[in-house]
Amino acid sequence: MRGGWRFNSADGPSMSRADYSKHSSFPGTGSGWRNSLLDILDKVERLPSAIFAAILFGLAWIPARGQWPYAVIPYVFFLSDWALLAALPATGRSFGPAKPPTLMLACLRIPWAFLPFQFLIPAHLIGTLLVVYGFWIEPQQLRVSCQMLRSKKLKSNMPIRILHLSDLHIERITSRERRLIQEVRSISADLIVLTGDYLNLSYIYAQETWEDAREVLRTLSAPFGIYAVTGSPVVDKADIVENLFEDLPIKLVRNETITVDIRGDIINLVGIDCTHKPFVDAPRLQSVLDGQSNRFTLLLYHTPDIAPDAARMAIDLQLSGHTHGGQVCLPFYGALYTSSLYGKRFESGRYQVGDMILYVSRGIGLEGRGSPRVRFLCPPEIVLWELTTA
Repeated sequence: MRGGWRFNSADGPSMSRADYSKHSSFPGTGSGWRNSLLDILDKVERLPSAIFAAILFGLAWIPARGQWPYAVIPYVFFLSDWALLAALPATGRSFGPAKPPTLMLACLRIPWAFLPFQFLIPAHLIGTLLVVYGFWIEPQQLRVSCQMLRSKKLKSNMPIRILHLSDLHIERITSRERRLIQEVRSISADLIVLTGDYLNLSYIYAQETWEDAREVLRTLSAPFGIYAVTGSPVVDKADIVENLFEDLPIKLVRNETITVDIRGDIINLVGIDCTHKPFVDAPRLQSVLDGQSNRFTLLLYHTPDIAPDAARMAIDLQLSGHTHGGQVCLPFYGALYTSSLYGKRFESGRYQVGDMILYVSRGIGLEGRGSPRVRFLCPPEIVLWELTTA
């Protein structure tokens, strides 16, 4: 299951590895239909409010059957959605545009408007409650997911505690970031690792966002170090990430293997820049592995899409993010969309891929530009790993 529940999936050692070298567009690179949709949503946000209100009324009139009450009632709820979303930045909960998600919600409400009149208002009230929960409540409900892994490559009986943070997507410091700081301090991990996407796509050039992101990152500390990799190229532009981490006690691991000694256990920590093209990044991963297969090897890579390749290279644990778990999930189905080449195969949680464990974090922050700042049955998470000897 997804969202608030834990979901585990297993793929055997013979799991197929897809060839994407002939693809023309890749998620996270600013190309393809998703980027075209975001361009359209940006134009929606620039519409004058009067014109946008008229569009909403036109949508409300579609199921009206020529009767004004059937148009006015949905229209009032369309406007209430708009007001709820416009209030999010004012209250410091999220900082996205209001018109694009309002338009999406209006389209989702239209089928409800075909209900008999006695059910019309109750149905729309349920919709409003879902809007409040998805936009106002769940995005702030940061959770700590705990995972354990035993390996013969580790010698100490004392667990190695690794805290995995992914997809901060910071817009400003909100209650979610403040909760994150509190949780990190209370956990006292041996090692902290970050797997990319540090700024929200809407604010990658905003000085105030940089300062807030640095303030959050500055609070991180771990006795055996903090290590990070870059995320999607459109979010984590190389020069911006380097400036973001400047003078911070965070090691940016870029296409290299480093060794970390944690109380006598030597771990190979591998970091690979993400291009979202497995046929490019997998050979790069192979080239930086040091051949020490007797050491526990931890791979940090932004997206899960390299997992079928990594599982063939004596990687023990791959930590990734990028999918956000879909952000919006349905009961018993899970994510509606994952932005992964493998679709729902690696949407979130723990997977056995050959002899390797893959964990795909639901992440902490939210998508940017015109994407809704929403989570539903998919709360943000940080992941605490305890690695012990077998």
